[in-house]
Amino acid sequence: MCSRLYLASPLTLSEIRSMLPSGMTADLLPTGLRDGMLDHLPEARDAVVLARGECACDLAGRRLPDREDDERRLRARYRALGVSRPRVIRAIDAHRRQPRRPVVPPGHWPRALAGFVAEHARNAGPALYLLRFTAAPEEPPVWPDGRDRSLTAAQVRADPAGWLDEDTPTTVVP
Repeated sequence: MCSRLYLASPLTLSEIRSMLPSGMTADLLPTGLRDGMLDHLPEARDAVVLARGECACDLAGRRLPDREDDERRLRARYRALGVSRPRVIRAIDAHRRQPRRPVVPPGHWPRALAGFVAEHARNAGPALYLLRFTAAPEEPPVWPDGRDRSLTAAQVRADPAGWLDEDTPTTVVP
């Protein structure tokens, strides 16, 4: 499934969706996944997964410009996780299915995400983000011990392609 970007927020799903830039989506996490996210941010009301297409690779700036290099990198990561070949094929197919429109310049999606994150912090207060690389999106995110961090909205805006570290729960504050 590639990169998944989870968000625990004090806002409802419809409020989150109304703030998203065109081309991004938000969907509620299933109850089992949602509970784990909500436990890590007491003021959170909902937990969602943010995406562009079927993954968050574009949003997190993880998609390589050359498609073959990008897919080679994904295959290597899945191999390291011990994922079966049929599951790798399904995940690569999902990764390929990105909306073709709008056509945007390089770096657009990380900047759009950073803008959303900053606006969310300004309007709703602290929110928790977690970027995971996974072949099984239905499995609950594993919370790494001692790797939580906090950033301000200004720090996110200043580094749109670098603020989101994989497997590091990040609380963004106004």
